[in-house]
This record gives sequence, C-alpha cells and structure tokens, in this order.
Amino acid sequence: MILLGAAGATLAVAGSTTASATTSTAGTPDVCTLDCVVKPEQMEGPYFVDERLNRSDIRSEPTTGQLVSGTALVINFTIQQIRQQSCTPLPGAMIDLWQCDAFGLYSDIPSQGSSGRRFLRGYQNADQSGAARFTTILPGWYSGRTLHIHVKIRTVGTNGRPYEFTSQLYFTPEFGAAYLRTEPYRRKGPADTTNNRDSIYRNGGAQMLLRPQQAGSGYTADFAIGLDLSNTQVGRPD
Repeated sequence: MILLGAAGATLAVAGSTTASATTSTAGTPDVCTLDCVVKPEQMEGPYFVDERLNRSDIRSEPTTGQLVSGTALVINFTIQQIRQQSCTPLPGAMIDLWQCDAFGLYSDIPSQGSSGRRFLRGYQNADQSGAARFTTILPGWYSGRTLHIHVKIRTVGTNGRPYEFTSQLYFTPEFGAAYLRTEPYRRKGPADTTNNRDSIYRNGGAQMLLRPQQAGSGYTADFAIGLDLSNTQVGRPD
C-alpha cells in the first residue's frame, strides 16, 4: 500500500461534503493547510482500457446513446497538489473513471463479450479549481470483489515526467446491501464478497469510501484527493 499524506493536514477526506478548508490573504491564491490526507494507491486491475473518451456522463453506450440501467450516482472530485504542507488546486489533471454495470459486466473486455462497447468509461480534465464531476451509476458486483469504482489520475510530476495515481472507490456495507436490494441490482442478489473479505479493500480501502447522499432518485458524493507530485514511487506508471 502506498499512502499519500503530509503532516499537519486539513484537506477534506473521502465522503466529506466540503471539498477543502481554505485560507487566503490579499493578492495570494487560496490554499488549504493539510490535516490528514492519506489516500492509498491500489491496483489497476485487469479491466482498464485507455479509451480516451472525454465526457462527464459515462452511463451511455457511445455507439447507441442508450443508458445502462442502474441508480444514478454523481461524484464530485476535488484534485489538489500537496506541496510544502499546503495544497492548491491541480487544474488539467486527467481523471479516468471505469466500473462494471449493475450485473457485474465491464465494457470493451473480450473475455466478457463486450468488445467495442464503451459504457461506464470516461475521463475529464480537472478545471481551474481542481474539480471534475462525473455522472455514473451505483456499481454492481462480480465474484470475489466487493462493490467498487476505479479511478486513475494522470498529470506531470515535479520531475517533469508523467505522474499516474490509480485507486478504487468503495461503499459502506450498509449502503451497498441496501441498494443491492433494489432494481435492477436485486436480480443478481447480494454480493458474495464484503469489504472486509476483499483483499484489495483491506489494503487501505477504508480511506477510499464514498458516502453518497440522496439526491432526487439518485445519489451524490464528494471526494477529495491530494497528490504529492514529488513522490516518484506513487507517480510511476501503473
């Protein structure tokens, strides 16, 4: 497990409704002091495909425009750079999101019979405040894994070389069990692997929990990630 952190921090952690606590003085940019930014990098897994599909709403199949079935989830990311015990927005960072559908299927995976399809995949570049919003669905499950969504952030390190952070987002067992009892998820039944039984989750997954809040017929969740761009071990290609 690779931990991203800095002593004395105050950046909002996963699931917080506030992206960051900021301080500013006249003529200087807003910065936040870091209280505890500890975000583990985790394995990429076998299902990443670099589609270069730039879009905010990743629910549709691009060739048909048809939306995959499932409960809508909006994720509001805040991406920041940690430097000298402060953090500033990281505009332009490329954020990839990918996940399985409500029945455990990934798109564009030959072994799953989904070659050429690109649903539930997409990327965005963070705006000037380091923010990016994705609309997706609550994920389904497949054998041996707990409920999760993959995320990859690509930017440039302080050494001028490509920097790549990859991890996975999770849900509390109570939240996951509740939505799996709704349509269309209930057709597959409860997941066969809980967070505590998932070997990947056990390596820092508790620090990557989303905490969705009801928003109409769907949910919304905020997630802040601070990156130490001088950490070449984290930044190396995954």
